[in-house]
Amino acid sequence: MPSILSIQSWVAYGHVGNASAIFPLQRLGAEVWGIHTVQFSNHTGYGAWRGQVFGAELIRDCVHGIEERGALPRCDAVLSGYMGSAEIGEAILDATRRVKAANPAALWCCDPVIGDVGRGIFVRPGIPEFLRDRGLPAADILTPNQFELEWLTGTEVRTLADAKAAVAALQARGPRCVLVTSLHLDDTPDGEIGMLAGEGGRFWRVSTPMLPVSVNGAGDAIAALFLFHRLRGSTEAALVAAGSSIFGVLRRTAEAGSREILTVAAQEEFVAPRQVFAAAAC
Repeated sequence: MPSILSIQSWVAYGHVGNASAIFPLQRLGAEVWGIHTVQFSNHTGYGAWRGQVFGAELIRDCVHGIEERGALPRCDAVLSGYMGSAEIGEAILDATRRVKAANPAALWCCDPVIGDVGRGIFVRPGIPEFLRDRGLPAADILTPNQFELEWLTGTEVRTLADAKAAVAALQARGPRCVLVTSLHLDDTPDGEIGMLAGEGGRFWRVSTPMLPVSVNGAGDAIAALFLFHRLRGSTEAALVAAGSSIFGVLRRTAEAGSREILTVAAQEEFVAPRQVFAAAAC
C-alpha cells in the first residue's frame, strides 16, 4: 500500500482538506503523513470560523523532520490542497522536490483550490497565480473543478471539445494526468454531473446523478481517492473508483440531510461502492 504526504487544511468540526482526505486514504490502506496548512474550527463555507493559517516555515519544519526520520524514500506521492497563502505553496513545492530527490518515482497530485462556479475565487490573493505559474508546471496530477479549469487556462468550457482542449492545454504546461472533478457541459443530461480524466492523449468521462446536496469537502475526497487508485492502476480505473465512491458517500449524505459530508458514516463506500459507474472513452 502507498505512503502519501498530504499537505492541506484541517478543520476541527466537519470534513474538508485533510479532514476529508486522510481518513478515506487510511480506510483504503494507505499510510498517510498529514501536515496541516491551517487549523480552523470549521470550513469557511459557513461564513464564520475561528483559527489560523500556519506559517510556511512550520510546513518546511515538519517536512524536514520527516526527512530526518529517513522516510522520504518510502513516500509514493505528495497530495496538496488548500494552501492558505502563496508562501505555503512555495513550501509545498519545496516538499515535492525533497520527496522526488529521495524517490524519483513519487508523484505530486495538486488539487488547485482556487474557487468554484457561483462563488468565484475564494482563496487569498497570490494563491491562484502561484498555482498557475509555479504549481502547475511541477505537478504530475492536477484535479481542478470546472471553474478552476477555466481560470487556469483562460478559456470558457461549455462543450466536451472545450473541456478536452483545456485539459490538453494544462498537460502541455506540466501535469501528465488531469482529472476535472465536476463538469457540467452543454450535452450533460438534466439531473447529471460529470467528471473527465485525461492522460497520454486519451480521455474518459463518468456521469452520475446530481444529488440534492450542497456540502464542502467532496473535491478534497475525490482528489485523494483518484490519487490512491491512480498509484495502483490506470487512469480510467481511478476515475471509475473515485467517481463511484464519492457518489455513494454523497448519496448517504443527501439521505441523512447532513450539512457535512458523511466521511465516517459512509466509509464502506470508499472500499466497496454500492453502485459502480462505468467510464466512457471520449
